Amino acid sequence: MHIAELHSGEEVVVKIQRPGLSRLFAIDLSILKGIAQYFQNHPEWGKGRDWMGIYEECCRLLWLEIDFLNEGRNGDKFRRNFRAVDWVKVPRIYWRYTSPRVLTMEYMPGIKISHYEALESAGLDRKRLARLGAEAYLRQLLTDGFFHADPHPGNIAVNPPDGALIFYDFGMMGQIQQVTRARLMDTFVGISQRDAGLVMTALVSLGALAEIDDMGPVRRSIQYILDNLMDKPFEEQSVAAISDDLYAVAYDQPFRFPATFTFVMRAFSTLEGVGKGLDPEFNFMEAAKPYATELMTNGSPGEPNGILGEISRQAAQVGTSALSLPRRIEDTLDRLDRGDIRVRVRSIESDRILRRSSNLSLANSYTLLVGTFTLSATLLLIFEFIWPAVVMGVVASLVGIALIRLLMRIAKADRMP
Repeated sequence: MHIAELHSGEEVVVKIQRPGLSRLFAIDLSILKGIAQYFQNHPEWGKGRDWMGIYEECCRLLWLEIDFLNEGRNGDKFRRNFRAVDWVKVPRIYWRYTSPRVLTMEYMPGIKISHYEALESAGLDRKRLARLGAEAYLRQLLTDGFFHADPHPGNIAVNPPDGALIFYDFGMMGQIQQVTRARLMDTFVGISQRDAGLVMTALVSLGALAEIDDMGPVRRSIQYILDNLMDKPFEEQSVAAISDDLYAVAYDQPFRFPATFTFVMRAFSTLEGVGKGLDPEFNFMEAAKPYATELMTNGSPGEPNGILGEISRQAAQVGTSALSLPRRIEDTLDRLDRGDIRVRVRSIESDRILRRSSNLSLANSYTLLVGTFTLSATLLLIFEFIWPAVVMGVVASLVGIALIRLLMRIAKADRMP
């Protein structure tokens, strides 16, 4: 990046691509492809995950990122999307001085969003900036369907006079279709309302959840996540505890990881970190509620007004279902007469009891081992075999830790609805 001056006297920033970058990209991506193929073919890690799809999406975006003409077009589109928003600023592209390997844009300096002391010295409200960052991202994701896929602190600055956010670097952008945006909105509303049914339906529509015959356990798992993993700040939870909880609720459940949302989740986590840096009490969902309320009330541009449009859509769905109901009943009766319908009874409670019994049996084994190794260490210590006693004591401690973790997992499983 270089600051330059045009003949007109305007200050600009010139971005020049390093020589040989395409060759380095080709080498790195070939290595990444081999890694993705390994994970995709792995019997455990490849299940329910589209690693090759993620790799292909990475390839597409990374090759576009080193095409400065594409970055310029992205910058222009991003600038148009926020033209009516006075608290977001985007540098203008100077197309006369731009090529595939040279990008010239308006010089728009600001305070880096992670320079907290400079922000406070300028009299800027850090809580407000964190909130605006969340709203800006939701506007990109849910309204425009065109979002900045790399919103790290180096790509966001603040204009000192008015506190507007300045976005830079539009090489890595993501696009989401309108129908996907609607389902994401449903997911967001369901999370904010702690409605597991709405979240489950939206995830099925998004392809992040496979629909199975009995969705009851899935709904209960989602409800457990909403009730227990989203009611306190992330920093108050340990990574191990979150991993245990997610493993417990997602055990044998049909969750998937579509490639479409890889960069959405990456951008979301990055922005969450930016917000936490600005405001330690920052909560993305709480900060986003006012924008979600506005979106549900007014709707997105080009769509019917939020609530009225939703009522009309649901009314149409009810009407369609009502008209098709007699036909569906008749088809079901015909299939029943032909013996084409099979009834499968599955006791979820029995499965849970069996799993609990297995864990309790394992806990008993751990308890027996702890007692055995502790007794052995004691006897060895009495007969002054110090080092063997220490080894036995360490083994007893390790087994004891495993026992405690297992008992905690059993207790959490018992609290699940």
